[in-house]
Amino acid sequence: MRDFKLAYQTPPSWVAAVLADFDAFLLDHAAAEKKAAGMAISMLSHYPDRIELVAAMADLAVEEMTHYREVVKIIHSRGQITASDEKDAYVNEFRKALRKGSDLYFLDRLLVGAIIEARGAERFGLVASALEPGTLKNFYTSISRSEERHLDLLFDLAYQYFEQSIVDHRRRELIAIEAEIIARQTIRAALH
Repeated sequence: MRDFKLAYQTPPSWVAAVLADFDAFLLDHAAAEKKAAGMAISMLSHYPDRIELVAAMADLAVEEMTHYREVVKIIHSRGQITASDEKDAYVNEFRKALRKGSDLYFLDRLLVGAIIEARGAERFGLVASALEPGTLKNFYTSISRSEERHLDLLFDLAYQYFEQSIVDHRRRELIAIEAEIIARQTIRAALH
């Protein structure tokens, strides 16, 4: 993961909540993967003239749906079924930080996406660390690494399309906004 640090570190109480209701966490995780694939498809649909972005988002959408499929297998293996998606208060609140204006909105979408991936990398890594050795631990270790790659991808695209100083300044602003939002979220067996 590139030189990047979230401003708010997830507390141990979040990990305890996840472990106490892992089936609920799995359902939320599946929904998050599906939404991430949708975000990638939305990006490539809205910016068809940005060739590198289109290729990257097509690959990202496939990878996110692969993760969704894997989480669904785990859910089914535990005798559960998937549920209707719930609104993600964290993501919805964070999206309010997106600025208006074509370039501003595009940059913010990349950076907000990268920071959401960073939060996923952190939290999936915490889950992996808390699990006993085995298939689930290996899965969440792998998912955490994937989120780190996605974070890097989105930042790389931001730096490709915008000047470094502009990206760095807005990145710092959005990291601070994200910290305030995630700190206010109710701790529950969900990714956010």
